[in-house]
Amino acid sequence: MKKITLGRTNEQVSIISLGAWSFGKENTSGGSNVGWSNQSDEDSKSALLKAYSSDINHWDTADVYGEGHSEKIIGSMWNDVSRDDIFLASKVGWDMGPHSHWYHPKYMKIKMEKSIKNLKTDYVDLMYLHHCNFGKNNEYLDDAAEAIYRFKEEGKTKFIGLSDWSSKRILNNIQKIDPDVVQPLYNVHDTEYVDSGLKRYVKSNNIGTCYFSPIKHGILTGKYETVVEFPKGDFRRNVKEFKSIDFINKMKENKKKIEARFSNIDSNPILHAILGAILYDNPTACVLLGQRNEQQASVAGKLGQTLNKKDTEWVLSLYKD
Repeated sequence: MKKITLGRTNEQVSIISLGAWSFGKENTSGGSNVGWSNQSDEDSKSALLKAYSSDINHWDTADVYGEGHSEKIIGSMWNDVSRDDIFLASKVGWDMGPHSHWYHPKYMKIKMEKSIKNLKTDYVDLMYLHHCNFGKNNEYLDDAAEAIYRFKEEGKTKFIGLSDWSSKRILNNIQKIDPDVVQPLYNVHDTEYVDSGLKRYVKSNNIGTCYFSPIKHGILTGKYETVVEFPKGDFRRNVKEFKSIDFINKMKENKKKIEARFSNIDSNPILHAILGAILYDNPTACVLLGQRNEQQASVAGKLGQTLNKKDTEWVLSLYKD
């Protein structure tokens, strides 16, 4: 597996990294669907073992993925996997507990300490602020920054990250937080990471980048034949594209075009194309690819090639609205 230097962390991580959101299974929070259905612990553990044997050494989870269940699955693996071989990331901020806002410093400390316990480790390599909801006037930002930096000073995280669904929000807060790594939404269909100027800032400041939702929960692969209704507790119920037959049909057409153009690729041609396109000209970036079972982890282990400029432009043109 190809490795990249994750910006100023100087850590070598797999360009295809493992996103463990689905390991939390179905879950709701505040009435919202925030998990993944049809996931077994056996599949999750098999995926981790296969990822490890494929040299996928960067595993990403969060305290709210199944209310800690994803973290516990990873924490159960250290008899079969060397902890020292894994660059381990988690997040804090989506559980406000008994408080009226997301980033109460005392509750943050409780949650970050619990993540360490769930993961059965003394530290994480990277702890993210999970989102940029710091209050209407950013009144909770200073407390959030102080709490996570104190966690670092205590030796419980090596590096600090900042994530959000909106690249603009990350960019608006990046100088105040000064993260080592950012985790924005970025794929061939959702390109705010580039359009907002965040990509330019990241490159200028040697910040590590981990793209989440690189295949938009699977729908960009063109594997769906018709509209899909997911069970309660599955985040994909919230994704409008799964309810659009026009979008699904377009993805199927794109799949045919990509398979024809990259027919000589040994790995999965769709994933090769749509991941390789977003990795082009992003030297400090990796993608967080969900790997729900051994088969998906096996496929992931064969990926990681960056497209050239010509192929990148062609692939991106297919997904423009």
